[in-house]
Amino acid sequence: MSPNILLADIGGTNARFALCDADRSAAVRLESVREYAVVDFPSLGHAAQHYLAQIEASAGSGVFAVAGRVAGQEARITNHPWVISTERTRAMLGFERLSLINDFTAQAMAIRLFQPEDVVSVGGADWRPDEPRQARNYAVLGPGTGLGVGGLIVREGCCHPLETEGGHISFAPGTPEEIQILKYLSKEFGRVSNERLISGPGLVNIHRALSQIAKTDPGPLQPCDITAMAAEGDARCLRAIDIFCAVFGAVAGDLVLTLGAWDGVFLAGGLVPKMLHSLQRSGFRQRFEHKGRFSPVMAAVPVLAITHPHAGLLGAASYARHALPDEYRAAS
Repeated sequence: MSPNILLADIGGTNARFALCDADRSAAVRLESVREYAVVDFPSLGHAAQHYLAQIEASAGSGVFAVAGRVAGQEARITNHPWVISTERTRAMLGFERLSLINDFTAQAMAIRLFQPEDVVSVGGADWRPDEPRQARNYAVLGPGTGLGVGGLIVREGCCHPLETEGGHISFAPGTPEEIQILKYLSKEFGRVSNERLISGPGLVNIHRALSQIAKTDPGPLQPCDITAMAAEGDARCLRAIDIFCAVFGAVAGDLVLTLGAWDGVFLAGGLVPKMLHSLQRSGFRQRFEHKGRFSPVMAAVPVLAITHPHAGLLGAASYARHALPDEYRAAS
């Protein structure tokens, strides 16, 4: 069997692959990282085959983190048509073992491996990497094509990731303006989840709702159009980003209360590094802490924006090291 483990971090837009060595504590080989558009392949198996052929490598097993719910031996990408069967994909690649995990399970598993240079503070108490035996509860969430949500419980040195679909919790507006936005989005979607606002498409939804309230038609826009126009000073785009950040903060704070994640919240996803300046200067932190009688407690909870470029792959490697059978941990 090849000593390589194939890692994958699959979102609704991009597929990222890398190799790690089973006999080197499952460290990601950064020179092996590649990224592809998921629309270019009919299935995850075909994308993985293309990757291995391109880098002229082989692998004997894999850990694939996917942006969707993993139910038994099958996963459906929430914002892409791929339906992934563990057994079919394993057989297609000739692997001895293949594990499918939720992409935010991977993000959660990466938390214990982050160094101070891999994160940027968005307020709260100072954060430092943990001692191995400390009991900790963390939350992780992040916008990309959708809104991923997960958690990590650490007990006696063991990591227990929580796989959730918390991005689909119902949106709870916190201001009169947000109530108007909810009314508009309800007409389009019926039920409105947090993902309808806190994601790349969600930023477009917020802008479109603001335009509707102002009785104007902005035409078709992409998230990058809104951020570009905001950089040029467009008032409505700037307001859309402000609302995005404020709602993001409120959702992150609610997650702390839900999971008891007093030890820290990690912000992941493709949009976070691009919006870091806005997050730090917006109402994110105010809405995060604004939790009534729990506001004083929330003020101390650290929020860290993940800036590590391959956090999902790092977490998949951590899963391979800690959660797979003994043959993957023998060198740890």
